[in-house]
Amino acid sequence: MDFDVQIWQNRLSNLESFSVEAFLGISFSNHLLIISKVKSYDERIFYIKRSASEKYSLEQLKQSIAANDFEHQGNLSNNFSSTLSPAVKAFKAINTFKDEYLLDYINVEEIDIRDSADIDEKVVENAIVNNVKNFILTFGRDFAFIGNQYHLDAFGEDQYIDLLFFNRELNCLVAVELKKGKFKPSYLGQLQGYLSILDGFEKKPHENPAIGVILCRDMNKSFVDYVIQDYSKPMGVATYKTSKDMSEELKKALPDIEELKRLLDTEAE
Repeated sequence: MDFDVQIWQNRLSNLESFSVEAFLGISFSNHLLIISKVKSYDERIFYIKRSASEKYSLEQLKQSIAANDFEHQGNLSNNFSSTLSPAVKAFKAINTFKDEYLLDYINVEEIDIRDSADIDEKVVENAIVNNVKNFILTFGRDFAFIGNQYHLDAFGEDQYIDLLFFNRELNCLVAVELKKGKFKPSYLGQLQGYLSILDGFEKKPHENPAIGVILCRDMNKSFVDYVIQDYSKPMGVATYKTSKDMSEELKKALPDIEELKRLLDTEAE
């Protein structure tokens, strides 16, 4: 009985933050897709709200479901609770990022790399830059791309951030560092240095402190959760998958990349 009560309490909590406008704000096709592909009540509410807030097309919703965003959203290993205040700002930041990103447009066969372990940061970075609209959709509509290999010059020392974004909801710069292998603690020290320079030399007076995200191929989540807490700058660590890593079942569930590009181009016009 207690278990049933808890389930209904969770559902009522979801309903309290669920608006009729969100339900009516998505297309009938999106509703049909959610009903046919998503079985649990909480997941359905999540994708309805997500479709409304992100203004998903049918193809974008398919990709979100295929990437299992319900499980990954808000699960980023981070230190936001101790580095961002007030608590509502930390909560927003946590829910902005995922613990895994599906970069399905990075096709290692097309770039003539036979072993996925050989993919270096530059290859992934170039693929992201060439598909920047796809990447922004992966991260969320509130992200705006500023540049890659963004040059920082502080005290005569040249530093380069792999990818720099601005997030309108969080009102801050977001530095993304790409790593080809498994997470190493040294990555956090490097990123903290970049964030210090961004806050000291790039941040506008009305903006919040910069946030950093490390995207790596693999990580021990328990280890990352432990070591990241001693850093003073807001940072998170996530993993990414490319088309090489995906199962055939997942590939079939995703929209055709050329169709997605066509929709994005139409949307931009």
